[in-house]
Amino acid sequence: MADKIVFINQGFNYLTIDIINEFADKYTDVSVITGSIRVQDIPLSEKVFVDKIITYNKKNLLTKTLTWLIGTVQIYFLLLFKYRKHELFFISIPPFAYLLTLLLKNKFSLLIWDVYPDTLKSYNISEKSFFYKFWQNLNRRILPKAHRLFTIGNRMADLINQYVDKENIIVIPLWSGLTKIKSIPKSENEFAIEHSLVDKFVVQYSGNIGYTHNLEVLIETARKLIDNEDIVFLIIGRGKRSKDIKDLIKSYNLRNCKMLPFQHDDILPYSLACADLGVVVLDEKTSQVSIPSKTYNLMAVGVPLLCIASKDSELGDYIDEFENGAIFSADKVDEISSFIQTLSNNKGLLNKFKCNSLKASRNFTRDNAKKFYQYYQ
Repeated sequence: MADKIVFINQGFNYLTIDIINEFADKYTDVSVITGSIRVQDIPLSEKVFVDKIITYNKKNLLTKTLTWLIGTVQIYFLLLFKYRKHELFFISIPPFAYLLTLLLKNKFSLLIWDVYPDTLKSYNISEKSFFYKFWQNLNRRILPKAHRLFTIGNRMADLINQYVDKENIIVIPLWSGLTKIKSIPKSENEFAIEHSLVDKFVVQYSGNIGYTHNLEVLIETARKLIDNEDIVFLIIGRGKRSKDIKDLIKSYNLRNCKMLPFQHDDILPYSLACADLGVVVLDEKTSQVSIPSKTYNLMAVGVPLLCIASKDSELGDYIDEFENGAIFSADKVDEISSFIQTLSNNKGLLNKFKCNSLKASRNFTRDNAKKFYQYYQ
């Protein structure tokens, strides 16, 4: 049996909980350093000790950066004085934390969900800037020294390959975090009944409404399909741009659009299963370095995907491989509208996509969490 390991991530969710629980039975001492733990389904093992640091604040870039910096300093002192003999396992946030390995002698591993500094392009930070190039150079020093280097998709592995040989990168996809999630006919779906969606073709976006989520594309699509009373655009979520989207719907007087607040975890399996078409939105820059976790929940309930992102991305690869939807760039509103209309009128094609989504979901289950411990050893 192994000895001591500490996981570092400023915000723990079902994915990190599942991974840590796999280690909890094998190590004599498993700890986490985090600002928050959000339990959706399966709780964190009682064997795991929790050290709290500042909570990650997503309000804006300033609050993000400030909490990242404070969190990194807190992590450094904890690792320096409390976890000197532990193996370290860094998971993405704060993005500066793994740079501390330059100052520490611990054995360390990384799970990269967002590739830095490459992700900074979405904040209009130039790759020619000193800060960007300096971080790249640090990556070239640090990443080859990792005991294990994990990431969640082949496109991300390609991106990380600029810093370390690809044979040293282990790709393990994410998974749905809801064990109770399943496909539910709308006639039996409490959420669909409550919101009068049983007889509608529901195009649904569910998730954060932030700066990297170009929901204007969905609103413009709704404008084009305003006369089709069978199609409803349902936007569920919260974020800095919620009011902007709500105001846009109101200004266009879109009677085919409905906005709802973020749904409780108990409702989520029903709200997701209410969709006939699940929307995944990423801007062109972000789609190269990110895969929204909602993708896996949508597939788990057998919902076809409408991806608004770069075709040259992990999402594009999924659509090509699983044939469970379509992907368009943000300027293709006419094509998106045509796709939605076709799918709403063609039950055979819709059912094909639904079946393909369910089949695809078998690749993205909690079994993937077990692989982290297997490959780690």
